[in-house]
Amino acid sequence: MSTSTTASVSTHILDTSIGRPAGGVAVHLSARSGRWADWTALGGSATDGDGRCKDLPALPEGTTHVRLDFEVEPYFAKKQADAQQDAPANRDSGAPSVFFPEVAITFAVVPGEHYHVPLLLNPFGYSVYRGS
Repeated sequence: MSTSTTASVSTHILDTSIGRPAGGVAVHLSARSGRWADWTALGGSATDGDGRCKDLPALPEGTTHVRLDFEVEPYFAKKQADAQQDAPANRDSGAPSVFFPEVAITFAVVPGEHYHVPLLLNPFGYSVYRGS
């Protein structure tokens, strides 16, 4: 596969509630070739101890859109169980441990470009951007 005919994707997650990488988060990668095309699941990985996914699948030639699906609820459930998180939801009885149980990020790509898409995460919000 040539990088001149396909795009490539990487990501990492920073848990902004503790200022540390979020390890052990499952990440799934999907792609499509055209705005109205069906999504094709390409596989996935999980973030390492540094919050990075170093082995996401390669994108097929002709990919125009990419979707990263982050399964963040198990990460926050584990943090809550380990009593390492002190967010307001943990003090309110009956409140969920995380407001966004999953995060789906969709973005357009062009051949030959690399797209690093970091996720800044906390139990009640997130943001993403095109990194380098």
